[in-house]
Amino acid sequence: MATGMKYAFFAVLIAVLGVGGWFGGRMAIESVVHDYILEHPEILPQAMENLQNQQSSKQLAGVRQSVETPFPGAVLGNPQGKVTLVEFSDYACGYCRASLPDVIELVKKNPDLRIVIRELPIISPHSPEAAKMALAAAEQGKFAEFHDAMFAAGQLDPQTIEATARAVGLDMERARKVAESKDVAAEIQRNYETAGNLGFGGTPSWIAGDRLISGAVGIDQLSNAVADARGS
Repeated sequence: MATGMKYAFFAVLIAVLGVGGWFGGRMAIESVVHDYILEHPEILPQAMENLQNQQSSKQLAGVRQSVETPFPGAVLGNPQGKVTLVEFSDYACGYCRASLPDVIELVKKNPDLRIVIRELPIISPHSPEAAKMALAAAEQGKFAEFHDAMFAAGQLDPQTIEATARAVGLDMERARKVAESKDVAAEIQRNYETAGNLGFGGTPSWIAGDRLISGAVGIDQLSNAVADARGS
């Protein structure tokens, strides 16, 4: 809503209160608000966005630090970046694969951006195996390589997961041990619980600042969310 428009709106409300008092004024105010919304429907999307941001902020209040703290190494972009974007992802998710170019573009355009990947294996019977291997790759400092190569592989099965791990140069004996470790199991379980608490029902899902975003929303919406997170 433009500043001048808002001032005029509030001036009318004050005038109504002054004339009608609190008792008669309430009905008059409701009428003014009703008429104003009909005349200026463009304020509704902004109002809804503000409401959603308030609700998101409340949902994130108790988990922000933990959700923005990555499993060691499971980060894209600048690991020390001051701006954080969180993505809940599944290697069997076609929408996650389609969003990968957007993620790459964000990293290129934002040198201060840290993208925390939270593995959320919910789609395929083979999703957990891929998620575990990705975290094993993170432990060896090769998360980004595995992440990109796994999506590029185009299919998800045990043979492709292992072939991708070998292709990016993982120590396979070490990777298998880490993939079956308690730390990796705890990380994935924590991601299930966090996603559920935040109301995420699928992948990709994103957190930027106080925004909770679901779906492959495209580069423009993600860029705006990152810009808002930087300014918050």
